[in-house]
Amino acid sequence: MLCIYNKNTNPYFNLACEEYILKEFNEECFMLWRNSPCIVVGKNQNTLSEINKDYVDKNNITIVRRLSGGGAVFHDLGNINFTFISNQKETFNDFKRFTVPIIDALKQLNVNAEFSGRNDLTIDGKKFSGNAQYCYKNRVLHHGTLLFSANVKDISQSLNVKEKKFEGKAVKSVKSRVTNISSHLKSPM
Repeated sequence: MLCIYNKNTNPYFNLACEEYILKEFNEECFMLWRNSPCIVVGKNQNTLSEINKDYVDKNNITIVRRLSGGGAVFHDLGNINFTFISNQKETFNDFKRFTVPIIDALKQLNVNAEFSGRNDLTIDGKKFSGNAQYCYKNRVLHHGTLLFSANVKDISQSLNVKEKKFEGKAVKSVKSRVTNISSHLKSPM
């Protein structure tokens, strides 16, 4: 497996890099990367309904679209992104195959993370990772976010969250529904 630590923080470059590796390489790949502040929207989303345009414009937050579906996510330098590219088409929609290594790594740091819903990872019921997949020929791209020390204010102010997400829940803000991994570590990293 090809392992890449991509130090570039340009969201356009990083998403293009994922697509290039998926379509032009034959090797399986694991990549770690970060983006400067941006919102990454899913391939089928209406961008304007997903973002707080005034806040995004005022704070110069870049907007990019990814290959995979799923919800809009906020990235900044406190967010670590990971990508697995597999040659095993049967792994498409098998989110656990790609997230269990993340959960296991966090357990080694005494962080009790778990798989939740269809594609999220949580700590104490709070989301710290969203995941999505895209299939191209016989290859699967699985990517996810890891909120490590992300700016939670920017997350909550820049994204519009659908009211349906709150139906039947007492929680009314993004801030109280997400967490950073760093908040759960016994000692700083």
